[in-house]
Amino acid sequence: MEIGRLNSNNKKIYSVSDVNGYLKRVIDGDVFLDNISIKGEVSNYKDHYSGHIYFSIKESINGKDVKSVLPCVMFRSYRGNIDKPFKDGDKVVCTGKIAVYERDGKYQLYVKRVEAEGKGDLHKEFLLLKNRLEEMGMFSDIYKKPIPKYAKCIGVCTASTGAVINDIRNVAFRRNPYVKIVLYPCKVQGDGAADSVIKGIEYLNTMDEVDTIIIGRGGGSIEDLWCFNEEKLAGAIFASEKPVISAVGHEVDFTIADFVADMRAPTPSAAAELAVFDYNEFENNILKLNRDLNTAITSKINMNKRKVAELEKRLEKASPKAKLKSNKATTELLKKELMSRMTEKIADYKNFISNKDTTMKHLMEEKSLKTRHDFEMLVERLCMMSPLEKLKGGYVYARNGKGETLKSVENTEVGDKLDIYVKDGRIKAEVAEIERI
Repeated sequence: MEIGRLNSNNKKIYSVSDVNGYLKRVIDGDVFLDNISIKGEVSNYKDHYSGHIYFSIKESINGKDVKSVLPCVMFRSYRGNIDKPFKDGDKVVCTGKIAVYERDGKYQLYVKRVEAEGKGDLHKEFLLLKNRLEEMGMFSDIYKKPIPKYAKCIGVCTASTGAVINDIRNVAFRRNPYVKIVLYPCKVQGDGAADSVIKGIEYLNTMDEVDTIIIGRGGGSIEDLWCFNEEKLAGAIFASEKPVISAVGHEVDFTIADFVADMRAPTPSAAAELAVFDYNEFENNILKLNRDLNTAITSKINMNKRKVAELEKRLEKASPKAKLKSNKATTELLKKELMSRMTEKIADYKNFISNKDTTMKHLMEEKSLKTRHDFEMLVERLCMMSPLEKLKGGYVYARNGKGETLKSVENTEVGDKLDIYVKDGRIKAEVAEIERI
């Protein structure tokens, strides 16, 4: 403390700010007051437009006479640490730092967190049970059952009145108007609530049509949600043969049921989103798959058509008719070439004998005529041997269904399909009778 001036009696005199500043430094330096939790009843609650909250907590005698009061202030930056909204008359536990407001010369509790009185004990109990069940493996992913992707029927354990069931129905029917919702009305708060939810889970497990079970309720304090922290309910959820989605409270609320369930939803509406598939999306996917399948089938058909066309061309080239045509063309070409060469030879002979005597010339001309005649005879015989000439003469050429040349009745049987080639085309026939000679 700064030294004040001396009066006529040599006594030190201090200013108000000297004293307030001294007290502030003393209290600020007290470790005990730096992070302290104090319980009491809320009074003089004021939610300031600045976002700060001003109030007092008091202690009463026999619930009537005020024994002590402690001013409190909670700055806007700490409002997120409020367990739930509070008001005058609520019993709370405030945690923060006691310090002096130097200007007014008063000390107050600068609150950082506000909880309902008794929550601390419940929270400890919650943590103990959570740790024990986790060590038992009840939260392990290996026991989590998958949520059916295309559920047709959803079982719900919750109160028959209130926003929860309405929210679930609204979201479910918006996503899929054909889904069925089966409600098992049960208590979700207070004595007997856990047993009521357990009965609902057991009943819905007996219904074959139920694909998924949702258990849930709206938000509230830890006391309001406590039935979902009971070990017997955790055991019922773990033992359920049908998958269970836990949707208890708001997004920031966590219960034992959330950890042991097969899936946790932050809200009941979110649970409906997770449990019910989007029918429009499902229908669009089916249409897309149908289009993709038709495209694949059309592509396959077109590819096979091209293969068939290619095979037909190869078959046509390998057919007897094509071979006969090719052989005829080759024969005609060879005939022309032979005639040309023969004509050249005759001309050579003629030139050779042009300067000989008449007798020799006569003989050579006779020889040449004989040679030409012999050549023409050979050509004629060659032409007669051509398969085309035989066809022109009334003969036919036949093949059985295996593509084999039909040389004997042993190569066919009644009912066989035959290809019969004549001079100007092909005849498709079927064997009606076989007569051996």
